Amino acid sequence: MKPRSGWTLALLIFGLLLLACAPGINEQMNRPDAAGVVAGFWLGLWHGLIAPVTFVISLFSSAVEPYEVHNNGGWYNFGFLFGLSITFGGGGAGGASRSRR
Repeated sequence: MKPRSGWTLALLIFGLLLLACAPGINEQMNRPDAAGVVAGFWLGLWHGLIAPVTFVISLFSSAVEPYEVHNNGGWYNFGFLFGLSITFGGGGAGGASRSRR
């Protein structure tokens, strides 16, 4: 057995393990919650902005979740990720800086 085939097998097993962890379909997408609301982009943005705080609270309370399952899909997800990137700095500033010698 060549060393290269060992790496190929390990990569294949690792890939299968990652695929096994993929989330399933959200059955509550596009269905309103108890208040009749389906979360869209703006609620996703807000939830992304406050996600670090709500995550910590969700560790101690079962009444708080950091992600709204009653959402409209792609736009909510985009808003959530955009809010997270705003909260954590987005990473763009590091690429613009120049090192001085």
